[in-house]
Amino acid sequence: MYNGVVMYVRTWKKGSKIYASIVKSTRNGSKVSQETVAYLGEVTIDQIPYLKAAYAKNKPLLVYPEDTL
Repeated sequence: MYNGVVMYVRTWKKGSKIYASIVKSTRNGSKVSQETVAYLGEVTIDQIPYLKAAYAKNKPLLVYPEDTL
């Protein structure tokens, strides 16, 4: 059962650097609030898809078997 809590990765750019944090979104009636659960710090552009996939509802396949390439 869905309990109204969703976690996701939030990224933002400041200058030439990219930062990320894990955020919990909670619904209480009609009100929605976000809370930072963990600050991940500076990340590279290559790390972002893997971080977002870790918290995706439907997990994408990020590593492909060699016989399918």
